[in-house]
Amino acid sequence: MTRSIDRDVKRFDEIIRGRIRKDLRKYVNHGEMLGRKGREVVSIPVPNIDIPHFQHGPKGSGGTGQGEGEAGQPVGRGQDDGDGQGMAGSEAGRHVREVEVTLDELAEMLGEELELPRIEPKGKNAVKSQKDKYTTIARTGPDSLRHFKRTYKEALKRQISSGQYDPQRPVIIPSKEDERFRSWRTVQEPQANAAIIYIMDVSGSMTDDQKEIVRIESFWIDTWLRSQYDGIERRYVVHDAVAHEVDEDTFYRVRESGGTRISSAYKKAAAIIERDFPPSEWNIYCFQFSDGDNWGEDNRECLTYLQDRILSVANLFCYGQVHSPYGSGDFIKELRKIQEANENLVLSEIPSKEAIYDSIREFLGKGV
Repeated sequence: MTRSIDRDVKRFDEIIRGRIRKDLRKYVNHGEMLGRKGREVVSIPVPNIDIPHFQHGPKGSGGTGQGEGEAGQPVGRGQDDGDGQGMAGSEAGRHVREVEVTLDELAEMLGEELELPRIEPKGKNAVKSQKDKYTTIARTGPDSLRHFKRTYKEALKRQISSGQYDPQRPVIIPSKEDERFRSWRTVQEPQANAAIIYIMDVSGSMTDDQKEIVRIESFWIDTWLRSQYDGIERRYVVHDAVAHEVDEDTFYRVRESGGTRISSAYKKAAAIIERDFPPSEWNIYCFQFSDGDNWGEDNRECLTYLQDRILSVANLFCYGQVHSPYGSGDFIKELRKIQEANENLVLSEIPSKEAIYDSIREFLGKGV
């Protein structure tokens, strides 16, 4: 029987999640929960839902219906209903409640709101994993796996068949031969894995604002792909004129001052794929973020390498060009020249945080 308080809690959770869905674009674009992310849950700040209540005036200000004005005159706004500007006060302010939401719930909300299609993993990359399932009963085993019901039934059958069972005094005492234990068998299960390679230009023209856009968008990309695959591996590549493989923390913090050679990043990404992720066993996703500079090299050779070594094996290659006051923004024009011939190449321009929501839809909307 469901208690009234349990129903109320469930209803409250539904209201809160409805509020999160309604404001999802704001949470996506501004990354309000990223500083509160745990391993499996995220704490999201949600304004308290105000319950209607009477506001009493100060003592001695008059009784019901007293004061200036005529009968039937509309009641206007109070004197303290201004625009919120004024001197600091000593009263409590409006509180914000932090609600924990699982990453799976966030992925579901993101998929529904952006209408993202479910991803169909490539057929050849089904990696077989061994898993033990407790599906059988055995006559031997450790005491910790003794199956009480099956043991009791065996003892009951034995006593009935041997005439030892007394309905007036139904005492069932299992013997060693009656004991039954849960047992397992090893099964082969297909496991679809995905590899995500993040590539970012960290030359002097990429500012902290652009890196924050990359950090927020990467979180949501991770959240969605995690919901689509059994296993996720990530690799991070940063580059200016030279590319380096780094860990996640370095990826978002490092800043260089050199020039930009995008081909160095493509060569590093191709080497990572060859080393760690055979295309026949992995679904490969690459997300590149840059301000569009590519100084000192032939763009045609760079694009040829991208097509031959990465686009030929990747499920999806997404290029996000963030706006920088120092970058040229020309490289996306070069990528558009080969986009029609490569269905797995997706391009997105991200001028500000407000564009993150739509950029995610552009990247993941194909569902490949």
